[in-house]
Amino acid sequence: MSQRCASLCRRDTQTACAKWHQMKQEALQVVWFKRDLRVEDNAALARAAERGPVLPLYIVEPDYWREPDANHRHWRFAAQSIAALNLNLSDRGQPLVIRFGEAVAVLDSIHKTHGIATLWSHMETGNHWTFMRDRRVAGWCRDNGVPWHEPRQFGVIRPLPNRDGWAKAWDRQMRAPRSTAPIALRPIANMTSDPLPSPEQLGLAPDGGSACQKGGREAGLMLLESFMEQRGRTYRRAMSSPLEGADACSRLSPHLTWGTLSIREVAQAAWARQESARSEGTRTGWTGAMTSFLSRLHWHCHFIQKLEDAPPIEWQNLHPAYDGLRPNAPDSPLLAAWQTGQAGLPFLDACMRSLEATGWLNFRMRAMVMAVASYHLWLDWRAPGLHLARMFTDYEPGIHWSQVQMQSGTTGMNTIRVYNPVKQGLDQDPDGLFIARWVPELAGLPAAARHRPWAYAEGQRLLGRDYPHPVVEPAAAAKNAKDRLWAIRKAPEHRHAAEMLVARHASRAPTRRSKKRKNPPSSTPQQLTLRFD
Repeated sequence: MSQRCASLCRRDTQTACAKWHQMKQEALQVVWFKRDLRVEDNAALARAAERGPVLPLYIVEPDYWREPDANHRHWRFAAQSIAALNLNLSDRGQPLVIRFGEAVAVLDSIHKTHGIATLWSHMETGNHWTFMRDRRVAGWCRDNGVPWHEPRQFGVIRPLPNRDGWAKAWDRQMRAPRSTAPIALRPIANMTSDPLPSPEQLGLAPDGGSACQKGGREAGLMLLESFMEQRGRTYRRAMSSPLEGADACSRLSPHLTWGTLSIREVAQAAWARQESARSEGTRTGWTGAMTSFLSRLHWHCHFIQKLEDAPPIEWQNLHPAYDGLRPNAPDSPLLAAWQTGQAGLPFLDACMRSLEATGWLNFRMRAMVMAVASYHLWLDWRAPGLHLARMFTDYEPGIHWSQVQMQSGTTGMNTIRVYNPVKQGLDQDPDGLFIARWVPELAGLPAAARHRPWAYAEGQRLLGRDYPHPVVEPAAAAKNAKDRLWAIRKAPEHRHAAEMLVARHASRAPTRRSKKRKNPPSSTPQQLTLRFD
């Protein structure tokens, strides 16, 4: 008998000693669900179930939901997914235990009453708040002798000295067998659970998202099935269209963000669909569609890896040459006009209004709205980035912040892309149907006039009355932005820092190079998406 046990027996009673032995033997394998709200292909849950009794835990952290990038629509999707996860776990014998509070305090309370043998959770690359929270949890685990295992669920590697071999490692992980869900879980006695709070109880005001996607694994599986069987065939052709893209894109991104589906099961479904199309031997569009879709699954993890390697991307310019480039003015009237879809640029306004209602835009429109904020309106990326983070139901910090900086031209290593909001509208919505839907003030105009009402007499009559004048002249604003950005890029010191960033963060995928001239060292392969679709 250990010295501690003998001392306990002498001081208290034999009953207390037996209770201590029992607690030691029954100490829990706590599976802390974060953004992996599923039972299937959940390595943390599968491995914990092999070790002993499993306590599935979700911690509602009020401080997290007070962060400026959190929003009502995020919690709605998460809460629906948590409720579905609870039903799945209940069917296996042990419901999800929900606790409201700070993570260290919750874990400490469970450890004192039941004993925690091991803490399990998937590795998370979140915002700065979750990073600091995890550091506190790691400290608590060390102080209490509780091992904390964090298996990977994405293709993100920690630590990663460089990108050599990263793409092959991603492919190996995605092709590996999926983790098997435990059939049954032993019930944990005397374990209380808190109710899920409402958005209002978390201090989250309504956000206008009346048509946002619903959470839960069943909804994700239905989307996956319909995409692989029907909707995805036109993905490559239609994904850039604001109208067709809403159906042709997978719409799986919030389910990967919150982990109701694993990226591995989605990638394997895409590979299977691709192989099926090849075996059919007909040119139906599926092979190319799945090639494009798989490339975006790859980019999903590529961008999260950037935040994992450089957490300050969330708040600090990746390339220091751009510090102080634009004014950081969160109370700017230009920012307010952009946010509310009242900038007087019809296609841009349609995108922003659509985003507020649905929580989603396709990849090209996401790139465009951020580029207009950064170049045409000359806004520092932080405030527009926070607004988009709140609006995207699928907000994934690792993807979001590196993409926001890329579209703002502050990475120093990506091509500057100044999207013309008028040209984008004419290219992607030539009949003005998307504009007519989301900017009904212009629905009565001819198609061409919907894109540029200031250029047509019937449109001019609406300006300043039913619809605002443009807040900027697009061509002049774009030229001014390009001139200022390229002036910085031509400086010799810019190139040296950019080359270091390329070595650290750029993809190692081969690129096509022009026979006439090589890409400059500060350039990387085309990266258009603000989110894979």
